[in-house]
Amino acid sequence: MKTFTEILQAAGRGDDRASDELLPLVYDELRRLAAYHLAHESPGQTLQPTALVHEAYMRLTGGDQTQVWEGRRHFFAAAAISIRRILVDNSRRKRSQKRGGNFTRQELVDEQICVLPEPVEDLLALDEALDKLQTEHPDAAQLVQLLYFSGLQRTEAAEILEISPRTADRLWTFARAWLRREMSPHEDISK
Repeated sequence: MKTFTEILQAAGRGDDRASDELLPLVYDELRRLAAYHLAHESPGQTLQPTALVHEAYMRLTGGDQTQVWEGRRHFFAAAAISIRRILVDNSRRKRSQKRGGNFTRQELVDEQICVLPEPVEDLLALDEALDKLQTEHPDAAQLVQLLYFSGLQRTEAAEILEISPRTADRLWTFARAWLRREMSPHEDISK
């Protein structure tokens, strides 16, 4: 019987049978992660968890390029990045002027217009800040991706990153503060 890593590596080499074996092993967890992230998206999101999982899985195992998976940690870190990219691409597509991205969707409730608040985090600003964090503090960026985009608990992320839970807590505190500072508008103190 093949181990998870052996199946993962065979799927990365383009073995269709291995990809078929891998999907049931990771599907439930990927679907849970997708549902978690879509629940935190702005109202009116048209992307469904199943579609997000399938798109992420196809990006991870499909294509002509051979993927070398080192194990579960590597696969789920890549899945977190893939989910992030799909959500960011979807957000960019919705905001583009070509598709009327400057309009805000408004829901009618009890014959009144109800303006829904914008989500606290701007996904595009977060993406830009995460790219910057990746260059300056790659471990912190990887932890954020596992926690925010994969929806893992800190203990699970610590296990995947092979660090202690205390180290993960310190790294998470640092990364949140760094991202908050990076994403906050810079005030002009000369006024």
